[in-house]
Amino acid sequence: MTRRTIAALSQLVLVLLTCHACDLKATGTKTAASPPGGAPPKHNEAPVEKTPTEEQRLVLGKELYVRYCKLCHGEDGAGYAADNAGQLGNPLFVASATRDQIWFGIKYGRPGTPMAAFGKSQGGPLEDEQIKNLVRYIKSLKYYQRDAPAPAGDGGRGSALYGTHCAACHGPRGEGKTGPSLSNPYFLISASDSFLTYAIKYGRPATPMKSFAGELNEQQVADIVALLRSWTRNVNDGPVEGEPIPSLSNLVINPSGPIAKLTPTTGHYVPAEQVSNELKAGARMIILDARVTSDWMSSHIPGAYPAPFYDALSAELLKALPRSGTPIVLYCGCPHAASDEVAGLLEKAGFTNAVVIEEGILVWAKRGYPLTFGKATRRVDPGDK
Repeated sequence: MTRRTIAALSQLVLVLLTCHACDLKATGTKTAASPPGGAPPKHNEAPVEKTPTEEQRLVLGKELYVRYCKLCHGEDGAGYAADNAGQLGNPLFVASATRDQIWFGIKYGRPGTPMAAFGKSQGGPLEDEQIKNLVRYIKSLKYYQRDAPAPAGDGGRGSALYGTHCAACHGPRGEGKTGPSLSNPYFLISASDSFLTYAIKYGRPATPMKSFAGELNEQQVADIVALLRSWTRNVNDGPVEGEPIPSLSNLVINPSGPIAKLTPTTGHYVPAEQVSNELKAGARMIILDARVTSDWMSSHIPGAYPAPFYDALSAELLKALPRSGTPIVLYCGCPHAASDEVAGLLEKAGFTNAVVIEEGILVWAKRGYPLTFGKATRRVDPGDK
């Protein structure tokens, strides 16, 4: 090959390389050796998050229901699994309860009753978006058409009617007995008049709450609703602060005292008075609060450590619990459905010294036994009973 031929071929290769570079620049294509700031390879791009479908939200809602609500409200809202908890899956409840009402009830609970506040801002475990998914699931269970608006009522006339037809189950002042509390301010601030009317007229089929449609006329129902509405009080819906969760190193109460003498009356249940007396005497014990953490933040037995039924026995807590015979006292407000749940978990973990306060924390509080209160303004108006 002559020198002239070699020179010609070299010139051709140079032209081809120059053209290829121009093509890359014109099309914006970057090679793997692109300078910093160039577009990253496609396989490094973050996946685009898709908004959950309604069906997916319902699945998430059901998972939350099973974990946090089933213990008391039963499978698919059947109700009355513990402490006369309402039947959330009842078609007449779902028909008349608005999404806002159910959301409010879950987030803020019913202070002074076993229904705890599950909202994160109140010390509970659920974010607002999780509560929305839970509401979606509850509203998906059944649905009936609402009635037309009721006439205006008179609370004075309603008082006598309430005493005759409602007080036996709901208490003389709506404080709740075998039926739920109707005077709880957190209930009344969220329940509409149409919801109350619907419940009185049609009851809750397959539950102790019967229909009064055949006994009371429209005006009488409206009068009872007016009485219930007169019990409305202000509520504190701001964030709640309680005392900080204590260190597990302080789990044992009165560590230098004698072992508490707690004698169960039946099964693993001990009287509240017995526990209170042993605490006053400086006896050694461990107390676990099986309620939702928001309830613990609001008020708890002094020295009690939060161990909510849905997330009770962490590896850290199990490791910290002594196996020296120190009694482990459990309590909740059901009066003992949640504490029974935690007691069962302790038994499976090998602890044989767990007992449950038979009457629960609400009776403990009514008797004036010692309590530690949270820093926030009380969430129940002092006028409530």
